[in-house]
Amino acid sequence: MDRRVLKTRKAIIEAFVALLEEKDFEHITINDIADRANVNRGTIYLHYTDKFDLLDQCIEIYLQQLVEACMMDSPKTPVTAKVALLRTFRYLEQHAATYTTLLTKKGIPAFRSKLMTLLVQGVEEQMHVYGFEGDMNNEITIQFLASAVVGLLEWWIMNAMPYSAEEMVGHLTSLLELHLDLPRP
Repeated sequence: MDRRVLKTRKAIIEAFVALLEEKDFEHITINDIADRANVNRGTIYLHYTDKFDLLDQCIEIYLQQLVEACMMDSPKTPVTAKVALLRTFRYLEQHAATYTTLLTKKGIPAFRSKLMTLLVQGVEEQMHVYGFEGDMNNEITIQFLASAVVGLLEWWIMNAMPYSAEEMVGHLTSLLELHLDLPRP
């Protein structure tokens, strides 16, 4: 893709996220975005159908960046859950402003929903790679674990990250291990 196109899209996305920090999604107009990005309204429509399309693509971009930051350099080396979680928390710590906006704004629940979907896939992969076969229903276990991670991430972000990424992952992995190692009747 042409560098000018990439630069324009980046400016539009950054302007959009900055506006989301200031006001609810419903109150943001294409004119607001164009003014903030220093582009014409028509330029936005060349790249996005409307502000809903812009929101969808924005979510996809930031989730993709999060996923890429959390994966190992070599696709042949499986990532342990602890390593993936630590990379996730560290990445969120470094990019706190953007992800705080995307995760905590009332007007954009789609980000949390798509994050949950990604985590469900990640938990499924981890369970498959490590051959976890507990006495409990795997589907319920996957939903529980993914919900726990998303909930804790959300709490951590909404409370201005009161603990380091390392502390959060240490506690989270201890809790997950406790859950997975519970004695079964």
